[in-house]
Amino acid sequence: MKIHFKKCTLKDLNTLQTISYETFNETFKDQNSPENMNAYLEKAFNLKQIEKELTNLSSEFYFVFAGDEVAGYLKLNCHDAQSEEMGDDALEIERIYIKRKFQKLGLGKYLLDQAINIALERQMKKIWLGVWDQNDNAIAFYEKMGFVQTGAHAFYMGDEEQVDYIMTKTL
Repeated sequence: MKIHFKKCTLKDLNTLQTISYETFNETFKDQNSPENMNAYLEKAFNLKQIEKELTNLSSEFYFVFAGDEVAGYLKLNCHDAQSEEMGDDALEIERIYIKRKFQKLGLGKYLLDQAINIALERQMKKIWLGVWDQNDNAIAFYEKMGFVQTGAHAFYMGDEEQVDYIMTKTL
């Protein structure tokens, strides 16, 4: 199976929304109330919000393809688009979302490697992300990839406050 990725444009708005809903639901619906899930999905992934993020010059989205099918996406932020003040020499990985049927095929690692390559090309000093403190598999994956916990911040799922670990890799 051929794996490749491409930068998203406004033409990809509906596909981004569909994948965002699908992957977020698959990953987190069992650990959160339906009310909080729906509130979050409506806020984070409505078309107006995705369009705002897609047109922000400090954010980029990339689809990953498995064969000819969109299998997921990567969202990167720099400068003022970062969800935390990490400086202009840092690149944030805000999302690595892979559809369930494409998980365990190395696509997450592929997207992470692409993000690191982009950060290196831009001469960033570090790359970082936030990961839910209850997501043990993701935390173990990022640690294996050389990320270390450097902090934490609040994340709201509807009206429920949760904790995301901030994990950073020095480049």
